[in-house]
Amino acid sequence: MAEQAGRLCIVGDIHACPAELETLLASLSLQPEDHLVCLGDYIDRGPDAKAVVDLLLGIKRSAVCRCTFLKGNHEDMFLDFLGYDGLYGQSFLMNGGDQTLASYQCDPWTPGHEVAAHLPDAHRGFFLNLELYLPADAILCVHAGINPGYRLEDQMAEDLLWIREDFFAHPHDLPYTVVFGHTPQREVGFDLPYKIGIDTGLVYGGKLTCLDITEKKLFQIERGSRQVVMTNTKAYWENRRAER
Repeated sequence: MAEQAGRLCIVGDIHACPAELETLLASLSLQPEDHLVCLGDYIDRGPDAKAVVDLLLGIKRSAVCRCTFLKGNHEDMFLDFLGYDGLYGQSFLMNGGDQTLASYQCDPWTPGHEVAAHLPDAHRGFFLNLELYLPADAILCVHAGINPGYRLEDQMAEDLLWIREDFFAHPHDLPYTVVFGHTPQREVGFDLPYKIGIDTGLVYGGKLTCLDITEKKLFQIERGSRQVVMTNTKAYWENRRAER
């Protein structure tokens, strides 16, 4: 992918927490030349999944910046529950799906196909058109990680959405630093040049994180807060990033 003129800003797992997301995005002062990438898990466990999707659709519709929305394992479970392509729809409700249904004024006993029909058209399209990964120059954005034993074009969707141990335990040979969510951590996990984990457990009382790759800055907001804290990580990158 050709280098973009603006910033590349990557947001970790949101899990139905719209207030923190709105405050974080406002702090970024996004411009039309910037590229906002969200790593998935917009829904489940938090108070208002519908409001999160409304917010993201509004940003895309108003062309505040370029937007790419990736699929998380929770969206994949939701799609399977609704009757579309996906995996583990039978686990959707036990993984916070009841809160998602409540945000759409549905109860846990509503059959999936009825929920699908009840969704606003724009929301149904949002879930159906989520992407699995995004290469952007030397960065690969993906929800869970990659299988280190495979080329990018040979990756399985299940690994991209669910992988943990194999990805953490082994370096990979892809020509990217993989920026991922999925696995909550207290702080951003830098393992340069291989990977950076930015799910900092917002819905569990942690933080929502945005990594500005271009300017090497972290923007973070704690659960229930209205204040965003910016940390400059440029020196950290220069000290830690090894030559491949």
